[in-house]
Amino acid sequence: MAEVFVAAPDLPPPPSTVGVIGWLRENLFKGWFNSTLTVLAVAFLAYAVPPLVSWFLIDATFIGDAETCRAAGGACWSFIGAEFKLFMVGTYPNEATWRALLSGVMLVVLFVATARHMMSPLVAAILWLLLPIPVYWLLGGGFGLEPVEPSRWGGLMLTLLLAVIGVVVSVPLGVLLALGRRSRFIAIKSLSIGIIELVRGVPMITILFMATIMLPFFLPEGVELGVLHRVQIGIIIFSSAYMAEVVRGGLQGVDKSQHEAAAALGLRGWHTTVFIVLPQALRDVLPPLIGRCIALLKDTSLVIIVGLLDFLGIAKAASQDPAWLGFDAEAFVFCAAIYWTLCFSLSRYGRSLERRGHGAFRD
Repeated sequence: MAEVFVAAPDLPPPPSTVGVIGWLRENLFKGWFNSTLTVLAVAFLAYAVPPLVSWFLIDATFIGDAETCRAAGGACWSFIGAEFKLFMVGTYPNEATWRALLSGVMLVVLFVATARHMMSPLVAAILWLLLPIPVYWLLGGGFGLEPVEPSRWGGLMLTLLLAVIGVVVSVPLGVLLALGRRSRFIAIKSLSIGIIELVRGVPMITILFMATIMLPFFLPEGVELGVLHRVQIGIIIFSSAYMAEVVRGGLQGVDKSQHEAAAALGLRGWHTTVFIVLPQALRDVLPPLIGRCIALLKDTSLVIIVGLLDFLGIAKAASQDPAWLGFDAEAFVFCAAIYWTLCFSLSRYGRSLERRGHGAFRD
């Protein structure tokens, strides 16, 4: 006689794992060790958070001068408002501030259009590569505008300029170096390996010093580059070497069957690389590529050692204003908030590309 099995009905979960009480027991008070850590964390927060909230908001001064801030005893956010222009563009002339604003609008519009896939990847790539031309002309005084020395560029404007142009140029250069390292031509392969390993073997500070001090000796006679342009070149070289290694990892991860299938279809070597292998490699290494972009944005703060006042450097300089002495903490908290916002936005954008199946590389 055949046996008949009847599936047991789904039983409700135990009461201890349902609701807020169940979640607390499962995640915060599961065992004596977790319970001890939870109690210690709550005690630390109870000790540290109230003074921070009091300094940050309750006793803070949002309107007033330095004396008003000192009398209140809390954070002096009016200092940020008073020095806001300095934080954003450094010592850039007041009458030319609209140029920096227009450059920022161009950057934001292009980023939004790219993030929302309002144009094809090819058009977006071309526009990003062309973006440095109008930006440099606007800020420097092209199009018949009054020239502004790069030494007066600073603040968040300088940080974004170095980071965006560094990423835009170093990504294609990194791809070329990665392909050159896998080339069958010994000269190209050796040159690519030499550049990558030499640059990756020294810290970025060394690259910046070499770019500002040694680079002029290698330029043709009569050709002069300002400190800002030399630093930009150094950042691009440094970032390209690391981008190349990220891309090389993606190229190695592409299955050999892709090459065999392309050969069976009669595709040439460069067709296979450009249209089949490279898109898959870039798709697979998208997270570390975004990570390198974020790292480059933060590494721009090192330019202060060669005399450029980026966002972090201008914050330190603003806090040394005799009228606002003693408010370093507010300047650095403001810097940290802006850096976190930029880096978090890039991170979320990278995750959105992953969730969309890396559609930016498949279109």
